[in-house]
Amino acid sequence: MNDTTATERLNRAFAALADPTRRDLVARLSRSDATVGELADHYDMSLQAVSKHVKVLGEAGMVTRTKDAQRRPVHLDAEVFDLMSTWIERYRREAEERYSRLDALLAEQASVNDDKAHARTDTKDAS
Repeated sequence: MNDTTATERLNRAFAALADPTRRDLVARLSRSDATVGELADHYDMSLQAVSKHVKVLGEAGMVTRTKDAQRRPVHLDAEVFDLMSTWIERYRREAEERYSRLDALLAEQASVNDDKAHARTDTKDAS
């Protein structure tokens, strides 16, 4: 997958998850597959509205639907979550590295300040 495709997939996935109902649908589907009708039972909205949310998740590559006899269960597709996790992890590591460098700099500054304070104390004691 090239960078442009990966970026487009990330954009769709994060946009899909911007809606709290869709985040809740993902949480429910993480526990088990369900039909749109089974999902709709948990919401105070029409079957059509839930179906539209599922469609957005599908367009984002987060869910797929299969045919199982008369049922059409919806299930999570882990690939896009792996892509999202990789993206998040990259920036989490960069932020941690930046904070580690800042911590080291602050510790160095504190050490220098302690040395100066001890030097002043030693000079006063010698007087």
